[in-house]
Amino acid sequence: MVQQIPLDLLRPPAPTLENFVPGVNAAVVAALGDVLAGRGSQFVHIWGASGSGRSHLLAAVARAASHGAQAIVQGVAAFDPKRRLYVVDDVHLLDTAGQMALFALQNQVREHRGTSLVTAADLPPSQLRLRDDVRTRLGWGLVFALRPIAESDQAAALFAYARARGARVDEDLVPYMLTRLPRDMRTLVSVLDALDAYALARQRALTIPLLREFLQQDYTHSAQGKPTDT
Repeated sequence: MVQQIPLDLLRPPAPTLENFVPGVNAAVVAALGDVLAGRGSQFVHIWGASGSGRSHLLAAVARAASHGAQAIVQGVAAFDPKRRLYVVDDVHLLDTAGQMALFALQNQVREHRGTSLVTAADLPPSQLRLRDDVRTRLGWGLVFALRPIAESDQAAALFAYARARGARVDEDLVPYMLTRLPRDMRTLVSVLDALDAYALARQRALTIPLLREFLQQDYTHSAQGKPTDT
């Protein structure tokens, strides 16, 4: 039976490239890292189904470009010569005015070397119901399809993610999580991140007993914080 977990753990940490579990999508993360370093393609388009992580990646890029601030990635920003990176999510939802603004931004970015535009949608450029000139420009640079991590590959991806963070993970922990917790990667990564912080504070490895202790403590705190009925 899947164990319920406190709502606080279902709130994912602020999106970064480091807390995105790439699976088979490592090339996408590398390309976005290059863009942030100022050496990548001027245009990067990412597409994938809902839940594939495209919005996480765009929010991570926007946040990194704004030095940790929560940047808005919906809508189309006006071009500013002082700005070096633009991010537009869900371009498939843009109305006529939004497409006009994106078309203008695409042209202005291309004219200014050292400026980049990262976009995302649910389909590749050729299949989007957008203006032809906008769709063409979405394919000017790199285009990546985000592939979801198969359940059979989730354990390996989570182990790789934890070890990349330098966490000491017991080999039984991840299989235990996959049988006791919701199996979407966002929840699993949120729990793993929270457990890692809990373990670091106690200088302990990530183990099944530690996870049980952590969840029990969180339940206790949640129960204590609930108002009592009168």
